[in-house]
Amino acid sequence: MAHRSRLAGFMIDCQDGDLGEAATFWSKALGLGIVDPDEDGLDRYAVLEKMRGDLHIEVQKVEHESRVHLDIESDDIEAEVARLKSFGALEIARPYDSRWVVMQAPTGHRFCVVRPKGKLTADNAKRWD
Repeated sequence: MAHRSRLAGFMIDCQDGDLGEAATFWSKALGLGIVDPDEDGLDRYAVLEKMRGDLHIEVQKVEHESRVHLDIESDDIEAEVARLKSFGALEIARPYDSRWVVMQAPTGHRFCVVRPKGKLTADNAKRWD
């Protein structure tokens, strides 16, 4: 099925520590202000200013080891997951009512396929047929 996808941004996964302290560190390290210190009020996500090209950076609390992963936005998550699986990606999990899909590349890197935060168009995303 035809759909669009693009690199959305990067998630800084933090297993230990306070979300506010982690967000402050990464805000200072990257030179990006904190635009939402507690997205959704769950004490789980802090959103930093967008970078050029609309890339977003979020700091999130996690239970697994600390790492950085990327998010791929798609206007059809199922089609994008199928496309990625067709060349070797594995589906790992569908947390939180399948709002996103955690995947693993053949190289072992984890990433997520997520709903877009804005409209995906010919100007900002790749169309897959």
